[in-house]
Amino acid sequence: MRRSKIIIATILGFIAGIVCLLLSKSGGEPISANFAWSIILGRTLIGFTIGISTWKINYLLHGILIGLIVSLPMALASGALKGSFVFWGFFIMGGIYGFLIALITNLIVKEKKETQTT
Repeated sequence: MRRSKIIIATILGFIAGIVCLLLSKSGGEPISANFAWSIILGRTLIGFTIGISTWKINYLLHGILIGLIVSLPMALASGALKGSFVFWGFFIMGGIYGFLIALITNLIVKEKKETQTT
């Protein structure tokens, strides 16, 4: 069960990276290969981190927080080069991608809830 969650979340992160890259390219400015790979791998890392994380919080909040945390370095780097609009775009979209990855992963892989015994 745990292994399938990691695989599914990572694949969804990769798909989110492709979507993010396509959205970035739609602006008209050329994107270097290094930046393209950093977009794809950054979003894939969000998925992988969601898959391996064991935080005991609501899974949607979990996805949002991991998306924001993992996206922060890329948002800071791209924002320094291209301005604050790009920073906020990468940062906020990281939270949205994290939310979607956690939601879809949870729908596909139903984890058993831990029950407390007293």
